[in-house]
Amino acid sequence: MALNIEIPGSEPFGLEHLVLDFNGTLAVDGTIIGGVPPRLAALAEHLQIHVITADTFGTARAALAGIPCTLDVLPAGLPQDTAKRDVVETLGAKTTAAIGNGRNDRLMVQAAALGVAVVQAEGAAVDTLLAADVAAPDILSALDLLARPQRLAATLRL
Repeated sequence: MALNIEIPGSEPFGLEHLVLDFNGTLAVDGTIIGGVPPRLAALAEHLQIHVITADTFGTARAALAGIPCTLDVLPAGLPQDTAKRDVVETLGAKTTAAIGNGRNDRLMVQAAALGVAVVQAEGAAVDTLLAADVAAPDILSALDLLARPQRLAATLRL
């Protein structure tokens, strides 16, 4: 299972994992954004999907039920930025894409072979935007970059 993406002028991506933040990225105020479940299900045919969250609203498990993904709820008090980065590195940063919006997503977006920052209702931390390879206006557009890799090629080509 892999997603191979060719970018003119760059090394190709051989992605095996997609790591995502939950609140602010897949969900707003704890409610999963419409259109996300079918997109994740389609991507799960090519990538292993991992959702990492502090689960601020306590809704992640129910919201992700039926979606082929693993959920990692970070314990309170654990530094989230380094914990999320550590997950990317453990999975293999060179074969991982990461999508997030918050300041605590910066290190995972930066560590991943492909980092995407999303700007939605919660906004996006400037540090995370600067650490990303691509900024997307919303999660649906970000997921569609992986589903339609020619969009990535158009944005990232040299």
